[in-house]
Amino acid sequence: MALLGADIDVVSVAAGQEALVTALSSCDAVVNLAGEPLLGARWTARRRAVLRASRIEVTEQLVTAIEAANPRPRVLVSASAVGYYGDRGDEVLAESASSRDDFLSRLCQDWERAAQSASALGLRVVLVRTGVVLGRAGGALAQMLPPFRLGAGGPIGWGRQYFPWIHLHDLVKLIVAMLDDPRYRGPVNAVAPEQATSRMFARALGRALHRPSFLPAPPLALRAVFGAAAIVLLASQRVEPQALQRIGFVWEFPSLDATLRDIVDGVPVEITRLPVRLTASAEATASPAEAERRRKPDATTNATTDATPAGAKFALKTTTVINAPTDEAFAFFSKAGNLGLITPAAMKFRIVGRVPPMAEGAIITYKVRVGLLPIRWRTRIVSWDPGRSFADVQDSGPYRVWRHEHVFSAQGDRTIMEDRVYYTPRVGVIAGLTNILFVAPSLRNVFKYRADIIRLRFGA
Repeated sequence: MALLGADIDVVSVAAGQEALVTALSSCDAVVNLAGEPLLGARWTARRRAVLRASRIEVTEQLVTAIEAANPRPRVLVSASAVGYYGDRGDEVLAESASSRDDFLSRLCQDWERAAQSASALGLRVVLVRTGVVLGRAGGALAQMLPPFRLGAGGPIGWGRQYFPWIHLHDLVKLIVAMLDDPRYRGPVNAVAPEQATSRMFARALGRALHRPSFLPAPPLALRAVFGAAAIVLLASQRVEPQALQRIGFVWEFPSLDATLRDIVDGVPVEITRLPVRLTASAEATASPAEAERRRKPDATTNATTDATPAGAKFALKTTTVINAPTDEAFAFFSKAGNLGLITPAAMKFRIVGRVPPMAEGAIITYKVRVGLLPIRWRTRIVSWDPGRSFADVQDSGPYRVWRHEHVFSAQGDRTIMEDRVYYTPRVGVIAGLTNILFVAPSLRNVFKYRADIIRLRFGA
């Protein structure tokens, strides 16, 4: 629940059908993305039953609740997949293409049929046939990145099969458009316009990472690991987004190279070592020239050196553009319940106890996971200037020193938010090495993820 943010009402499955009907009666639209991951376990009879139930039975339950809702939602946007088309080689596949008689294709057919039944209730139904969704956290790309970063990546299978894909941000933009635009109806291929084979994708990812990408994962090895589920990786679907092109949808990331650069690079996060801070006695005896130098803003942190907390060894700086006015952007960060939304899911963020209102002196205790280590962290708001800035410090947690400053400034209808973090790891004399190997990469990942979520939340 922490991943959803402060403005989401959650209806538990355990609450029963009546609670779902009540929730749907206050909804204008429904987006159904339910479904267990296709990969992760071999397709035994039990696993196939789970895959079907998590898609078809959940969708049937949802449509039954929609029928009982009063008033009913106007539109249902329901997930499907390009697996609908089966393994088709280099055949061009628009939305009108036929399906096939294999497990994955039948799964998609039955899934779509369950969703389409809502049209008899007066809803506009959109069936989103997604390709591989590319994003920073989770999904197929997260599993591909480790071997590619080590220079051991390459094409899946023999590389000739087509690999339909879409950037996560374009998929979210598309689903939002589907909610209001009546031109979206029936099946829609949610893929980018640039077609790529597995070999082309591997080369593009290698270019984005500046790594070689010639070591293939042979089909025999994939079948040995995944069994029948390997078809998800080995099937070829040359999917064309004909409906999107007809409607005039504008992709933010139409090309594979631009997509992978955006995901791999993310926003710039600069981390530098701070100059050694003078002791009080050394400060008193410093020459006028040295004292003046230390009062000037530091180019790295955009803050005076004297403003950095005592004992801080490193400074992080990053800037995020928020597509919202300053009061709206500040209001989002004023809710402690949104902290989980902007924290990578793998860190398992959870606030402990009561969620306090954000104000000077507020104390927030939460648990996070760093690697395999669960950590309890208590942070305190030490400055609070609504609409302009706030800062928090660590009272207890994984750092010897931690101060995080958020500074907001208006740029027309948008907001520029600058994060400045001053910190020291808890590792004594080897702080520099620990920072290079572990802390700095982890912080970069956290702030890049955070910027991605902000872009998804407020739009590009």
